[in-house]
Amino acid sequence: MTSDIPPGFPGTAAAADLAGRTALVTGAGSGIGRACATALAAAGARVHVVDVDGAAAASVAEETGGRAHVVDLARAAAIDGLPADIDVLVNNAGLQHVAPLPDFPPDRFEHLQRVMVHAPFLLLRRVLPHMYARGWGRVVNISSVHGVRASAFKAGYVTAKHALEGLSKATAVEGAPHGVTSNCVSPGYVRTPLVERQIEAQAAAHGLDPDRVVGEVLLGRSAVKRLIEPEEVADAVLWLCGPRTGFVTGASIPLDGGWTAT
Repeated sequence: MTSDIPPGFPGTAAAADLAGRTALVTGAGSGIGRACATALAAAGARVHVVDVDGAAAASVAEETGGRAHVVDLARAAAIDGLPADIDVLVNNAGLQHVAPLPDFPPDRFEHLQRVMVHAPFLLLRRVLPHMYARGWGRVVNISSVHGVRASAFKAGYVTAKHALEGLSKATAVEGAPHGVTSNCVSPGYVRTPLVERQIEAQAAAHGLDPDRVVGEVLLGRSAVKRLIEPEEVADAVLWLCGPRTGFVTGASIPLDGGWTAT
């Protein structure tokens, strides 16, 4: 029986070989970032594990044979201490705040933009010269379905993810002559600590069982009624670093269970 999986997709013989490459993943202490760090290391990359939680960063670095960096990405000066000789940059770090616009704290709104927009911008400025010099680089930005769709009470997050999508496209246009691709992976709700906290909050607010919150509130617009696993997102990231994706750039790849199709 022949396989119906096209050559070059994750899990096939054409998977990424990143031996000799160096990767940097932000927010790598848990969730999607941890899964990405693990997948990149398994493909042969040396991984820099960046997280604000020192214990989590150290744990992932030990598991992957990488190096931990305890960094608050909201502090621009802290980014200057991160390595610049990076071949694969995964901008993953993110956070959420839920509030109606009239009550949304301005300092919290600004904090979300610093972590999810300004920090990726500063990291790009830092690592692109190395990628350009080598004639090869992969930038993968972990966006969200909220990078193309909006939900009420998430103005800070929706704004940041829309901005990250634009930054990724600008990077793709500028990086193309240098062998550098830039793409977004845009999942729906992923089984991460951030989403688990949202489930708990929504359950308390609506007086619902957590399972009903997942099915009726979070996944109300999704055709596939389950949370995405972090490893599924990491597979897409790894595919974008593989040998047959040099022509994939400036794209936003949805992993949303059909949310944006409806």
